Amino acid sequence: MEASWSGSSGAGCVALVSGASRGLGRSLALALSGLLGPGSWLLLTGRSAPALEALREQIQAARPQLRLRCLPADLASSPAAAQEALLRAAQEAGQPLGRLLLFNNAGSLGDVSKSFLDFTDPEEVNEYLAFNVTSALCLTASFLKAFPAQPGLRRTVVNISSLCALQPFKSWTLYCTAKAARDMMFKVLAAEEPDVRVLNYAPGPLDTDMQKEARAKSGDLELRQKFVDMKERGELLDCDVSAQKLLDLLVADTFESGAHIDFYDL
Repeated sequence: MEASWSGSSGAGCVALVSGASRGLGRSLALALSGLLGPGSWLLLTGRSAPALEALREQIQAARPQLRLRCLPADLASSPAAAQEALLRAAQEAGQPLGRLLLFNNAGSLGDVSKSFLDFTDPEEVNEYLAFNVTSALCLTASFLKAFPAQPGLRRTVVNISSLCALQPFKSWTLYCTAKAARDMMFKVLAAEEPDVRVLNYAPGPLDTDMQKEARAKSGDLELRQKFVDMKERGELLDCDVSAQKLLDLLVADTFESGAHIDFYDL
């Protein structure tokens, strides 16, 4: 892997990681900070201000010269305000810019205690999709418009996907729906914008708070037991390992734009 990650002729990089306060997002932020070269900006957003502050201190201790902004923001309840704040912070990077990296990691599991037939409230469904689909679309579109194609600028967009984008999981109606929608959404981006490198990355079964929630609340008892067994057998993946594999994949840059690539494919 490269010692530093910046654009051509030493131009800087703007990298954004959403959902950076915990789990895979936190691991991505830590690993990414070691790749960013001089003049780069690392923007981190998440809902937990204390967790972001602790992450900021850890990164700055290791990389004191890195320009780092942590922006506590809620892409679920106030997506427009969060999007505007992130864009303002990114535009502080100025020019020249050699690389733009967007990691759409923020997301939620939804109510996995319910079956398909339990979702009769449109407001509940729309609220979930607004956070897990709409906010990712609008944030990505806004950043790509703010940093349009230009000579020397490489733009990469990553969607944190899941096996659930491809296979149905009983009692995971909302999560599977959102993951499938996001995969197709970013495939359309790859088709429309051939100069943008787009990747749907499924990080594998991670040992996170979300997985803990799945083991406790999944309405399908067979699925719940499967996750319990995976935890007991030590089969859940460490977030640091999956984050590193994703960055290795991006550095190699040999994937087809818009592809869905799973941790276990590599």
